[in-house]
Amino acid sequence: MKKFAIVAFMLSLLLALSACAETIKVGSSIDFPPYEYYDDETGDIVGIEIDIIHKIGEALGMDVEVQDMQFDSIIAAVVSGKVDVGVSGFTVTEERKQNVDFTTTYTTAKQSVIVTNDSPIQSVDDILNPENSWKIGVQIGTTSDLYITDDIDALGLPSTVERFNKSPDTVVALNSGKVDCVIVDDQVAIHFVQANEGLKLLDTAYVLEDYAFCFPKESPLYEDFNAALEALMADGTVQSIIDQYIVAE
Repeated sequence: MKKFAIVAFMLSLLLALSACAETIKVGSSIDFPPYEYYDDETGDIVGIEIDIIHKIGEALGMDVEVQDMQFDSIIAAVVSGKVDVGVSGFTVTEERKQNVDFTTTYTTAKQSVIVTNDSPIQSVDDILNPENSWKIGVQIGTTSDLYITDDIDALGLPSTVERFNKSPDTVVALNSGKVDCVIVDDQVAIHFVQANEGLKLLDTAYVLEDYAFCFPKESPLYEDFNAALEALMADGTVQSIIDQYIVAE
């Protein structure tokens, strides 16, 4: 009887481990519309990258499990194996490449600047002018944070960077006058401006950048995942998903 119980336990454990192996564990900060966000009506996690990940899961015959976490903790979760892949508007940078492997770039984006309609900031040049001092809002750990921090140091700007855990918090700070502008990815910026009366985007981009998904070094899932992504890019699926969320001007 004891032997049977032990065998039954081992079988159930193996089945559980097998089930885990068939699931892509995704780490993402679900506050980044239109790439990942909660649907207001259903409460479901949706967005461009979420849809792409589910399509990749279908192609690989794997389930997808998305874990909502703070952006600046995602790469650590990827490296430690807590999740299989990081999916949260990740820009490919040389610094990040030291810790993770990136997939093929699936789209090009840009960093944009949000200001109030009556703001004295009229261009990116105003932000980079050493005669001006601004409080600049960013989400902590993002490339927005990295780029403006580097520029302030390199140019000796008197401005300060105000960092927030969630990107919507930067807009709350802008509306309340706690910061003078917000730097964030362009499609996210467009969403925030449309949802908040009295805000606008500067005409010029702050930085252009490439988006991809990140994996731990030597991940056994990486090659199959990347091949599936490239196939979905080649057959137009990725672009059709992007077009569902982003309407060309």
